[in-house]
Amino acid sequence: MVKSYEEALAFIHGRTQFKKIPTLSRMKIFMKKLNNPEQGLKIIHVAGTNGKGSTVAFLRSLLMETGQKVGTFTSPFLMRFNERISVNNQPISDEDLVDLVNEVQPIIKELDETLESGGPTEFEIITAMMFVYFAKIKVDVAVVEVGIGGKFDSTNVLTPLVSVITTIGFDHMKLLGNTLPEIAGQKAGIIKDGVPVVVGNVPMDALTTIEREATSKSAPLFHYATDFFVKIESPTGWGEIFDYQFKAAQLKKLRIDLMGDYQVENAATALTAFILFQEQLKGIKSDKVIRDGLQKTEWPGRFELINQSPQIILDGAHNPPAMVAVTNFLKNRYKQQELYVILAILADKEFEKMVTELLSDAHIHLILTTFNGPGKRKPADPKTIFNQLSKHDRVQIADNWQLALTIAMHSISADDVILITGSLYFISEVRQNLIG
Repeated sequence: MVKSYEEALAFIHGRTQFKKIPTLSRMKIFMKKLNNPEQGLKIIHVAGTNGKGSTVAFLRSLLMETGQKVGTFTSPFLMRFNERISVNNQPISDEDLVDLVNEVQPIIKELDETLESGGPTEFEIITAMMFVYFAKIKVDVAVVEVGIGGKFDSTNVLTPLVSVITTIGFDHMKLLGNTLPEIAGQKAGIIKDGVPVVVGNVPMDALTTIEREATSKSAPLFHYATDFFVKIESPTGWGEIFDYQFKAAQLKKLRIDLMGDYQVENAATALTAFILFQEQLKGIKSDKVIRDGLQKTEWPGRFELINQSPQIILDGAHNPPAMVAVTNFLKNRYKQQELYVILAILADKEFEKMVTELLSDAHIHLILTTFNGPGKRKPADPKTIFNQLSKHDRVQIADNWQLALTIAMHSISADDVILITGSLYFISEVRQNLIG
């Protein structure tokens, strides 16, 4: 039995992260021992390479605007572990977390002793705690983000009312495969019989794989730019404005405070899932709810403005597809300014591709640095990255991000921009120190 929050976290983080053979059988046994709390929940299930967190945030805000009690399950956390299990955007309390660990611990002990593969992993335990908690406090709807992949992800024991696949790109290839169709096949594993699936802006070869899986499951599929549409206005100021069309819904000049065309795509994907979910429940989906829900959406650490003059922005672009989206956005939105980008990433990420992408923008001056890193996962060494670059003229190294920020501040003029980007763990560390 754990007695404190620190003990509870130590127990969770002390578990194995991965098993050799991916399977849902262990998780299903675990859930059965807990009386299958997931079966009584109304759920929207969200998978994808990037955009999952933003899509969950848009969905949470839209659903909260209807007056529903909304549980969200997300990862990783930005400031505190508790954020991963939240209700109406309020993280679970330390006390409830301790109670949950004590509730699941005896079953974990039993499974450790009886299962040939050993008991549940860290993520399986967190997932189980989330289901137990949401069932106990009777959320009206749970928006559940997939951890990695989909097919064998521990969340995939649920049956949702709507499934969502946001984007498909190259990440976690050791686990998911080396081609986009292979990766899409893993993500499409969340599609259930007859359950509508909303698909964001994904490449055609990935879409073909998803469509095949949806057809085999008789799951109605709604795809970005095929079944729902957006028209983005030329930007002025912070945020984005766009028109949206899906079925009978035609909405003009919707506003979001998150930046980038990709956030408009996430918002439209979330809105389509929201409409399909509300249709099944015969719930509210009025223009006012949609406008207010989208505009109130916040998602810290994703192109988040933390200082106005000079502009200092935080963004967790932690893999090559995310860095492509961010770089394209910078090229379009900040054509006149010089951009000082402070980058720190985990060692297991494709840093060469990410750095090459950033340097394709001639306005970018890159400062490579490092951070503490989460647990056993190590940050990439900035010197290693630097030495592998063919061009060094717009690249510097700083031993820590505080020094990198000092270098950037001394280099910029009033109109220039500082972007701090890379691993979400890095963004968390910076955010905690800069704004608390």
